[in-house]
Amino acid sequence: MGTAENVELVRRGYTAFNAGDMATLSEMFAEDAVWHVAGSGVLSGTKQGRDAVLAYFGELGARTQGSFQADLEDIVGGEKYTVAIQKTRAQNNGKTLDMATVITFVVRDGKITEGREFFEDTAKADDFWT
Repeated sequence: MGTAENVELVRRGYTAFNAGDMATLSEMFAEDAVWHVAGSGVLSGTKQGRDAVLAYFGELGARTQGSFQADLEDIVGGEKYTVAIQKTRAQNNGKTLDMATVITFVVRDGKITEGREFFEDTAKADDFWT
């Protein structure tokens, strides 16, 4: 797959994520996918394998009573990485999350194999989940 196809795959992933379409997301991720979440909060760290990545996505929704949204602002495709710039919004226990987030994706053979989340304010993101 080329840069344009990788960008389109990531774009479709955002649509599926925001719709809560785990079946489509499952098809988009490699079985051995890895997801890295910046920070030192309760949801930070590395998720190993597609099932762990999808469980993490489910946790985002569960902890925010379904309010979590990743509003895609732009996607940049490169030879090694596809980079998505998003606005992350959610409500949790009276707290509001509204910040810029960047996720770098690695796509191989038409599947997402790796994601790395970077937050505008990692300490604020960590605090939001406590």
